[in-house]
Amino acid sequence: MAVTPEETATKKEPQVKGSAWIKLLLELGPLVVFFLAYNQGATIGEWLGQPDIKPIIAATIVFIPTMIVCVLGSFWLTREVAVMPLVSLVLVCLFGGLTIWLNDDTFIKMKPTILNLIFAAVLMAGLYFNKMFLKLIFQEGWSITDRGWYLLTVRWSIFFVCMAILNEIIWRNFPEEFWVNFKVWGNLPITMIFAVFQMRLVFQHPLPEEEETA
Repeated sequence: MAVTPEETATKKEPQVKGSAWIKLLLELGPLVVFFLAYNQGATIGEWLGQPDIKPIIAATIVFIPTMIVCVLGSFWLTREVAVMPLVSLVLVCLFGGLTIWLNDDTFIKMKPTILNLIFAAVLMAGLYFNKMFLKLIFQEGWSITDRGWYLLTVRWSIFFVCMAILNEIIWRNFPEEFWVNFKVWGNLPITMIFAVFQMRLVFQHPLPEEEETA
């Protein structure tokens, strides 16, 4: 009996039941673990034999291996290397490692700033060299014109810069606990709300039907 292309694709790439929820858990898990570890810093310090350890240091010690496990788990699930989580992991290991080694929480607090500025710089550099990286990442999900991709890229670049500035304002001017809560419970909702508002732009720049078919 002949095997259809759909059946072949299914055999090559078996679907994991509930994979979308698992992927979401792997992406959000490290932040939740960071939050819980921060609030249990004294307990973690006792486990590590360092009762006087700072909560932020204890949370960072737990955060790094959690990020590694989750990124590896996401790769196992999707068989794809997601660029943004991978870059985030590298910065977490770098700045988190410096935080632990030097006992200085400045590095882990600056990590979101550096990460957002890197994303903004990459997107804007792509526009300068006529490469729209958002299109390369999301073109299978969205069918919009190059003008639409251009506007999306500009908007996301500005958004990342604003998030970098916001992180700097918060960690430099507010209590540490406030920064931790914002990192875990503020960043994601703000990003999701911004993403939802971009859908109007997506609908305003649909790809012509003949080009989409081609």
